[in-house]
Amino acid sequence: MKINQKSLNIIKIPSTINIFYCPIKNILIIKGHLAQKSLKLETKIHFKKTEIKITSIPLSKISNNIKKKLKERQRSAIAKIKQVLTDTYTTTYKRLNFKGVGYRASYIGNNWLLMKLGYSHLVYYKTPAHLKIFCLKFTKIFLSGLCYKDVTCAASWIRSKKVPEPYKGKGILYANEKIKLKTVKKT
Repeated sequence: MKINQKSLNIIKIPSTINIFYCPIKNILIIKGHLAQKSLKLETKIHFKKTEIKITSIPLSKISNNIKKKLKERQRSAIAKIKQVLTDTYTTTYKRLNFKGVGYRASYIGNNWLLMKLGYSHLVYYKTPAHLKIFCLKFTKIFLSGLCYKDVTCAASWIRSKKVPEPYKGKGILYANEKIKLKTVKKT
């Protein structure tokens, strides 16, 4: 079978990462010094020790409707592999700042985060076991974990409980986030 060079995309593999590929089930296992993750692929790949070539060739017979979306599947496979590669050798961090009078957070143990956000009740968040949360001050939270998706999902859930409002900027903000404040109408 002749493979078109335009249909290949190449991902370079760092020397510190070990990759195992099962062509029968089309599963890629990536092992770094921090974690080991597996990924089930929908497109065919050509695997060497120093690089992975991803094709847009599907694994099974497909309809004409899906043929139009082959490039999208190829790009999503590339993005998934790159994300899993970075997850195996780096740790992901997110910092959240509480801005507002009385907005506080504290870690109360057993993976529970307690937040006081100006409501009539307290807000509790049960963190997954593989995520670590540190409260540096009562107004600063530091999230860390091995999976980018889990860290960002946890940070966005916490932030969704008090999204910053546009007039005074009170709420939960990411550490490097700037809010453009609106001016108040004067009557």
